[in-house]
Amino acid sequence: MASLPLSSFPAPAALLAEASRRAALASVPRPPEARGPAARLLLGELATFAAPVVRPLRQSFALPHTENPQIVMLLPGLGTHPVRMRFMAEKLEEAGHRTKRWGLGFNLGPSEENFAALRGRLAQLHARYDRRVVLVGWSLGGIFAREIAKHQPEHVAKVVTMGSPFSGTPYANNAWRLYQLLAGHAVDRPPVEAQLSIKPPVETVALWSPRDGIIAPRSAAGHPGERDRAVALRCTHIGFSNSPEAIRAVAEELERTRPG
Repeated sequence: MASLPLSSFPAPAALLAEASRRAALASVPRPPEARGPAARLLLGELATFAAPVVRPLRQSFALPHTENPQIVMLLPGLGTHPVRMRFMAEKLEEAGHRTKRWGLGFNLGPSEENFAALRGRLAQLHARYDRRVVLVGWSLGGIFAREIAKHQPEHVAKVVTMGSPFSGTPYANNAWRLYQLLAGHAVDRPPVEAQLSIKPPVETVALWSPRDGIIAPRSAAGHPGERDRAVALRCTHIGFSNSPEAIRAVAEELERTRPG
């Protein structure tokens, strides 16, 4: 296999400069009016990382078999890969739905290229199955889902967000520094045009939790007019991707989705 020319790799000085720029972004002060969840809730998120380890020790669960199968695209959260949503995908598949990855690998923030690729992926799935697709987005993935649905409502049956910060200030969370470090831009200045609080022209449901240690509950629940319904769960933020409660809530929303 031919090796890549050295000229295709960034120079060490350029890498260092970019790392310094991103570190500076991550160290700016939070606006005084913005507040994330309490520290005790953030600590509670740490236990959720053990979920894949302890899951085999716990009693399994199964979803009822669906009478209303859907095509579902799962969109991962900030800094995560679709594999983090694999358990949800497996349970939905066992119930009779067809799940699809978003096709972008790790979620490292928005860009024009990412949005173009995601729009193409959505159009491809719609054409392949001749069905509108349900977009289920965890955290930042839900922001992607809402924005894509605004551009291609004809391809979307429904949007379900899980702990996604679409309402209020984008600094009302405990991950904005990490976001700026990974994405390389200020959380309130994305490189794409977006008006996060405006509801997509399709049914849009916001799953949120008062136990969320990452995203402020009001930011994830939104206000009337910013979504069609808000559904409160009791999971952590990380638990949205793999807890039985969250998976059942998503399955219920799929059952409530109109066919076609």
